[in-house]
Amino acid sequence: MQHERGRTPPVFFLCEGSPVLTPPRNFAEMLPTEMSVRIFGELDAASLCSAAQTCRLWHQIIEQSEQLWKKQCLLVRAICQREVDSDRRHGLTWKVTLVRNYIRSCVKRDWLIGRFSHVRSADELRDRKLMPLDAETWGEILQAELHR
Repeated sequence: MQHERGRTPPVFFLCEGSPVLTPPRNFAEMLPTEMSVRIFGELDAASLCSAAQTCRLWHQIIEQSEQLWKKQCLLVRAICQREVDSDRRHGLTWKVTLVRNYIRSCVKRDWLIGRFSHVRSADELRDRKLMPLDAETWGEILQAELHR
């Protein structure tokens, strides 16, 4: 079995005369990269970012997989289509596009589903993540409010 560069090869120890293979520390050391990418593909954006901080190997696999970032970015695009399409037209990577639009999509989704329709004071928004939105987005939000 050949190992890719950067992966830890298995280690043999002698125990009472017979070699013993030490188990890998995690699945990514054992599986082909394509399989690890499929496993990481089951994570949401926040979990994917956390997984990338687990170890160097996971970081390398996640950072180098445009497929993972594209999948997450297309979910954000369902809410922020104009913004994601604009970033992609300007040549930004899927990961950068996701990072630029993730919080915006969460805020916009909350507004569009009416989570802030009955806010009585700024105190009710104190623990919420908010960010500036452009005029077109506010137009969409106002249209949604008018239809409620």
